[in-house]
Amino acid sequence: MKHIVYKTFWDYEKEEQWINKMSAQGMAFTDYSCRRYVFVDAPSNQYIYRIELLEHMPAHPESIAYLRFLEENGVEVVSTYMRWVYLRKPAADGSFDIYTDIDSKIKHYRRISCFWTVLMIIEFIAAFFNIGIAISSWLVNEPLGNFSFSNLIIGCVTLAFGILFLVLCVPIHKRIRKLHAEKAIHE
Repeated sequence: MKHIVYKTFWDYEKEEQWINKMSAQGMAFTDYSCRRYVFVDAPSNQYIYRIELLEHMPAHPESIAYLRFLEENGVEVVSTYMRWVYLRKPAADGSFDIYTDIDSKIKHYRRISCFWTVLMIIEFIAAFFNIGIAISSWLVNEPLGNFSFSNLIIGCVTLAFGILFLVLCVPIHKRIRKLHAEKAIHE
C-alpha cells in the first residue's frame, strides 16, 4: 500500500533519522518532492537511508558519475530534489555510511553551509530592496499605496526567511568546528 506524508525538515540529519524510523515501522521510502514523502509497505528495517547534498545538480556529468559509482557499490538512488539525493542500501548488507572520514564530513557540511548561506544572502538582498522601496516612498511623503505596502510585506517575509537561513547555518558551523577539533586531536 502507498503512504503519502507531508512534512517539512530544515535539518537533513533529522530528516534522515525520520525516514529510517519509518523504515523500522515497515514503510520503505520511494519518492520525495517538495515536502511530499512517498512510502510503500515493506518488511521492517529492510533499508538504511542516507541523504546527501551533491556538489552539482543530479544531471551534471560529475554527479551522474558519482551516483553511478554508488549504484555499482549497491547503493540505490531513491529520489533527487534540487541538489539533494536520497539514497538507500539493503540493511542486510551491513552498515551504510557515506562519509567515513572527518575530511569528507567537513566537506559535506561546508556544501550545506554554502547552500544555506547563498539562500540567506538572496533573501536579505530582496528584503532590504523591498523594505528600502517602502521606506523611501514614506520619506518622500507619498502615501503608502498598494505598491509600497506590498514591498513592505514582501520585505518582511523575505527578511524572516533570511533570518531562518542564518539560524540554519549556525548548527552547521558548530558541527564543522567540532569536526575540525576532532581532526586536530587525531593528528
